[in-house]
Amino acid sequence: MIIIGAKGFAKEVLQIFYQKNELDNLFFFDDVNSYEDKMLFNDFKIIQDFETVKVILKDNSDFVLGIGNPINRYKLATKFINIGGILCSTISPFANIGNYNNIIEQGVNIMAGTVITNDITIKEGVLLNLNCTIGHDCHIGKYVEVCPGVHISGNVTIGNFSFIGTGAVILPNTKIGENVIIGAGSVVTKNIPDNILAVGSPAIIKKELKPLILSI
Repeated sequence: MIIIGAKGFAKEVLQIFYQKNELDNLFFFDDVNSYEDKMLFNDFKIIQDFETVKVILKDNSDFVLGIGNPINRYKLATKFINIGGILCSTISPFANIGNYNNIIEQGVNIMAGTVITNDITIKEGVLLNLNCTIGHDCHIGKYVEVCPGVHISGNVTIGNFSFIGTGAVILPNTKIGENVIIGAGSVVTKNIPDNILAVGSPAIIKKELKPLILSI
């Protein structure tokens, strides 16, 4: 198994593997930062080139995302899939997930303390960070990042590649578009269109963002 990333969030993903006693043949990938001994915590090898990645994937094609940022998550997941990787999810045993009609696609990170009720769809590549709550009948689009302590009420839709900042609250029956940034601590009380930065309580539109050009 390869964890993409070897810095902050990857260390939190590692804790899930520790909790599940799944540490054997675990590698990290980071071709951006420098490491003197190319090891994490003196136990886990950090891979820094794709040729080595290809060799590892021949024996075990599974990989998980250990980085934040919706676009970076999508780009690296796509790159690994294109060289034979299989995108997998990491779900903390200390998350509380309902038993009825929940759909959780591949490549999802669900961290400790998160509560997911029932009738919820979580699409590919979503990151649900520590202590989030997701109410009934929600739809979370592909590669959405939900930061720690976010509370999403029932009947909320969040579009692909959106980012919900730490401690934000999304009120019921609201729709957040694609490529939206909701600032930390904001309270979303009404629909937010695509390609928008919104902040405040209640959240108001601060500026338009450049539309994404991605095939998904």
